[in-house]
Amino acid sequence: MIRLSVLYPKTEGASFDHDYYRDSHVPLCLRTWGLDAERAEVDKGLDGPYEAAVHFRFESMEEMQSAMASGDMGPIMADVANYTTITPVMQTSEVG
Repeated sequence: MIRLSVLYPKTEGASFDHDYYRDSHVPLCLRTWGLDAERAEVDKGLDGPYEAAVHFRFESMEEMQSAMASGDMGPIMADVANYTTITPVMQTSEVG
């Protein structure tokens, strides 16, 4: 199992709309990549260095790479401006 984590570091003066992120952006990613809702977990940071995070689960590295290489990434990237001014940090992990 592969986990793609997208983490949003707390940033002075930045904005982040948690409701939009949870209710619109993450579902857009899931639809685009053909993933069920159970394959994503959204975090709202309460303490620590991150404002928010999402963790997507893929069956394999190939499945994740195929999703990332799809021609449909444009709408996902364009949507970021609708919920935050924070530049995200991404991490890919093998979990099991």
